[in-house]
Amino acid sequence: MPARGEWVWSLALPAAFILLWSTGFIGAKLGLPWIEPLTFLSIRMIIAGGLLGLVAVLTRAPWPADGRAIVHTAAAGLLVHAAYLGGVFWAIDRGQAAGVTAIIVALQPLLTATLAGPLLAERVSARQWLGLVLGFAGVSLVILGRLEGGAISTQTLTATLIALVGITLGTLYQKRFCPVTDLRSGGAIQYAASAIVLGSLAVVLEEQRIIWTGELVFALAWLVLVLSVGAIGLLFLLIRHGAASRVASFFYLAPPITVVTAWLLFDEVLPPLALVGLAVVVIGVALVQRPSPVQSNRG
Repeated sequence: MPARGEWVWSLALPAAFILLWSTGFIGAKLGLPWIEPLTFLSIRMIIAGGLLGLVAVLTRAPWPADGRAIVHTAAAGLLVHAAYLGGVFWAIDRGQAAGVTAIIVALQPLLTATLAGPLLAERVSARQWLGLVLGFAGVSLVILGRLEGGAISTQTLTATLIALVGITLGTLYQKRFCPVTDLRSGGAIQYAASAIVLGSLAVVLEEQRIIWTGELVFALAWLVLVLSVGAIGLLFLLIRHGAASRVASFFYLAPPITVVTAWLLFDEVLPPLALVGLAVVVIGVALVQRPSPVQSNRG
């Protein structure tokens, strides 16, 4: 019977991460009509970085010991925050269907598993590969059941691919180079670096149009507290305590939970194809997360 601590890591934290991560659409849906995407994200990074920096100072969190550690921490943050979020928000704002964007980004667990071997020396079993493929198939079914029209251009496709590569490499980079970085001080550094990059891009590519409304304020508060602090903190905890390929498989659960949440909160249609896809996703993730006989014996 697993120890209590093992149960927390294996069930409670992943569940909390997925529930929080899947609410990201709320902030995007409410905020983007009132603000340009890169401007939106740069403000989010500034607030999140300032908040975590204050927490780090007040709680006397340890900071990276040298310049090299700071660079590694900032690089991981740029990949996870600037590249991933910037690419997704920019593509959707430019008219690409959210469903198309989600399908492309859903390749992340497969890409992570492919790279985890050569980069992290992680072994992915045949059963886990089957689970990863099933997970992607299930996500595709969920999204295809709700796919809306939206223009796909070379620019939006490129932005989405940058997002895919960013979240994939960011997950691996965090695991390889920032395994013990404090989540408070490290988060402050990562958000500060992302704010600089996204803010610079916003100045070049956007007009910094902002219409302050209740929806925008709520969206900003939600994305900072629930996503940037809560979900990202849990993600980096999961990366620290688990194999990158197994952690990445949790991302498959986000689109189905988002669909169910939208059905419960906004009365959006939940087509039968989405229910089938949800079942396939759950089976796929279960196959990836199930310990191998060797791991079980070691435990």
